[in-house]
Amino acid sequence: MRRKVTVIGAGMVGRTVAQEVARRDYADVVIVDIVENLPQGIALDINQAAPVLGYEANVVGSNGYEETAGSSVVVVTAGVPRKPGMSRDDLVATNEKVVGSVTGQAIAQSPDAILIVVSNPLDAMCHVAKNVSGRPRERVVGMAGILDTARFATFIAWETGSSVKDVTALVLGGHGDQMVPLVSATSVGGVPLRRLVGEERIAALVERTAKGGGELVQLLGTSAWYAPGAAAAQMADAVMLDEKRVLPCTAYLEGEYGIDGLYMGVPVKLGPGGIEAVVELDLSGEERQALESSAAAVREVVGVLSS
Repeated sequence: MRRKVTVIGAGMVGRTVAQEVARRDYADVVIVDIVENLPQGIALDINQAAPVLGYEANVVGSNGYEETAGSSVVVVTAGVPRKPGMSRDDLVATNEKVVGSVTGQAIAQSPDAILIVVSNPLDAMCHVAKNVSGRPRERVVGMAGILDTARFATFIAWETGSSVKDVTALVLGGHGDQMVPLVSATSVGGVPLRRLVGEERIAALVERTAKGGGELVQLLGTSAWYAPGAAAAQMADAVMLDEKRVLPCTAYLEGEYGIDGLYMGVPVKLGPGGIEAVVELDLSGEERQALESSAAAVREVVGVLSS
């Protein structure tokens, strides 16, 4: 019997996660949404792509949680997306209720599942999922750093005329304008970025990365979905396939990087138990200061949550 991945929320991000996991063919997928017929229709469409793309995964759409029972991974994408003029912080009150509700219902059916949170504002919603589920920090992790790092890597590849496959990049911190692209840990084909690109251009790439979500909201009128969906699926892969990938994810820190009691983007090792280790990097004074500023911004948003 195949293992199961549940995706909560059949919006554009949720359906992209479902499609990517199905295509990788290691688990069945359940898509849950409150809108009648929507998850069922998306599931049918993904199933009908299977003969063309060659996967055996069975995809089920549901308006309830019974079909999700026994899931190994639950990906939470539910909530209101950003609209033009909105910051991620504006979403806190609405999405706190949504994420709290769906997390409780999912965990009731799959008490041992690893929770991957994608809903915005990401850092705050991870706190909600952890508090509601009562799960240890290893089992509640947020998707942000992979997406932010992918954006940074894309811009670097364009700037240097290189393959995206040869760009190694890393973005730490909160999933907002004060995220911290780690230039010291960024290279192209093993060559440090600073040897290839001047400081002024690097600053522009860093700024575009930090505002990457906002740029897409302006263009699309809503949040992105292909890259976030692919990033969440990569995390599901790492857990389900025991890959031991070291990936930038949003993790609950308990003293690492000098930060305690807060979800922040840091490199973690992901495996079947969820977060198997938090990887601590040596940061420069400037980088550590930037991370502390990012942490302060995250604490401000988390402070808006209902106690």
